[in-house]
Amino acid sequence: MTVRDELIELDGLRFHYRDWSSSKPNSPALILLHGYTGHARSWDKFADEMSSAYRVFALDQRGHGETQWAPSDRYGTEDMVADLDKFVTALDLDDFALLGLSMGGLVSIAYAGTRPSGLHKLVIVDIAPEIAKSGLEGIRSNVARSDLFDSVEEAYDRARLDNPIPPEKHHYDRVRHSLMRTQSGQWTYRYDRALRDPEVNRIRMSPEQGWQAAAKINVPTLLIRGENSNILDGDVAKRFEKTVPECGVVEIAGSGHSVPLDKPEEFAVVASQFLE
Repeated sequence: MTVRDELIELDGLRFHYRDWSSSKPNSPALILLHGYTGHARSWDKFADEMSSAYRVFALDQRGHGETQWAPSDRYGTEDMVADLDKFVTALDLDDFALLGLSMGGLVSIAYAGTRPSGLHKLVIVDIAPEIAKSGLEGIRSNVARSDLFDSVEEAYDRARLDNPIPPEKHHYDRVRHSLMRTQSGQWTYRYDRALRDPEVNRIRMSPEQGWQAAAKINVPTLLIRGENSNILDGDVAKRFEKTVPECGVVEIAGSGHSVPLDKPEEFAVVASQFLE
């Protein structure tokens, strides 16, 4: 399949996205939203597989990947929902599915809750309006660590110590595309340093707002949960299933929070069956 890297300006901010053409004419679109600290390249394998049925767009959300960094106080859920809405409008997408992981999942819930006319299916990966406290503290602790590495391999070794579950090449590619060079010759993460600073306040969607948005979703929805997730509690997943009018839940055995990273084959089977 053909994939292109594209740039688009939305409200003065430059965004990067990857665009996979579909092998089928007049295919619907599929938009993929990564999680916090993630990037569009993390979807490469899955997007390639899905391009047999969809034209696939993987968006680097503001401050992530190759997209421009925003003002430090403009990384809230509302900002990212507005970005998604502008992206859909700019590309004139009137028939599309949406899949969001973690932070991208919260953006997807809030966006789908506005009942956009072109949306026909929704996949949320390991997130709901309420996040487990222990998992949230773990994310904050990881982000607070040193973000400078002498080599890509050093960054990968740390990631591997943190999470030995993913297939090694898949994991290495995810790490490699997370990094950029510094002036000193070291490597650091591509996402905005403001997102790594605990002193910078980001206005997130509150749990109450999230549940209200979930209740308004009016398209077939699938929630995918990692069996060993420390972010999405099983009881919260059940509440999400009951709250969203047309929703199913599938749990991926042996996976933690980052389901597409930990179990890419199993994730692809479950997601593609629902989407196709």
